[in-house]
Amino acid sequence: MEKRKIIAVVGATGAQGGGLVRAILNDGKGEFGVRAITRNPNSKKAMELEQLGAKVVYADLDDRVSVVKAFKGAYGAYCVTFFWEHFSPGKEMEHAKNMAEAAKEAGLKHVIWSTLEDTRKWVPLDDQRMPTLMEHYKVPHFDAKGASNVYFKESGIPYTLLLTSFYWENFIYFGSGPARGADGKWAITMPMGNKKLPGIAVGDIGKCALNIFKAGTKYWNKTVGIAGEQLTGEQMANAFSKLLDMEIGYKDVSADAYRKFDFPGAEDLGNMFQFKKEFEDYYCMARDVQFTKELYPELMDFSTWLAKNKGLLESGIHGEAAMA
Repeated sequence: MEKRKIIAVVGATGAQGGGLVRAILNDGKGEFGVRAITRNPNSKKAMELEQLGAKVVYADLDDRVSVVKAFKGAYGAYCVTFFWEHFSPGKEMEHAKNMAEAAKEAGLKHVIWSTLEDTRKWVPLDDQRMPTLMEHYKVPHFDAKGASNVYFKESGIPYTLLLTSFYWENFIYFGSGPARGADGKWAITMPMGNKKLPGIAVGDIGKCALNIFKAGTKYWNKTVGIAGEQLTGEQMANAFSKLLDMEIGYKDVSADAYRKFDFPGAEDLGNMFQFKKEFEDYYCMARDVQFTKELYPELMDFSTWLAKNKGLLESGIHGEAAMA
């Protein structure tokens, strides 16, 4: 039997990494095998991946040597960082650099780096439209990833820069779903005005990534942006209303009001939404839905994703209603 090409997937127990691991395992053609990389191979999620057929391997992004070891012998790697675990742009850049250097040392043939824009190219630090955060950033969790692109570009390893979109799963797991306001009405809240927000089912990111690997040299040394659909807040609220058979409104707030919300990272996300709103034309163009469908024809739109997750969304609504 022909030996399969191995894809080493960083963050295999996370949203993007887990999606790619499952996409490879479920691929009928079996062109690729998967190496699921995690800091904790004994975690419940890691053991679930092992039961599905993934080879689970330890590596810590703080330790470049461990990443080299995890990458050795693989064809390619999917590289991703998780800002919300530590809220440190510096650490995120260090992790990206370690992965890029490890890819070179391990002699990989193709690396996908899950990245975002360095918003300082559009909104310089001295631009007063939005506050500068942590002294050096406008949108820290964007800027650090965008600034890290250079590590992959300079590695000498064929790379693809993958621009992802807003996870629709944020409506379930990140507190962005419908909430009841002081007036008793249910709504989703975002500072997007009437501008469109590119979004995607997180599992589809992994399926798109697999097809980028499958395309051979086609996307080498290129930037690829993906989205499942581009919708306004009002359009998303209407889709929620239809699914849940109840009125869900869209509460548009200012970016400044959003920055003052009482949760970790509110300032970062307020700036992020302001960037997406003010540069809607560029941001949406960089994440073309038709291109994404060509890359992955079974791509889910928002209504399909909502229907698939109706139970989880309903339990969130009912749970919040019960606590109110």
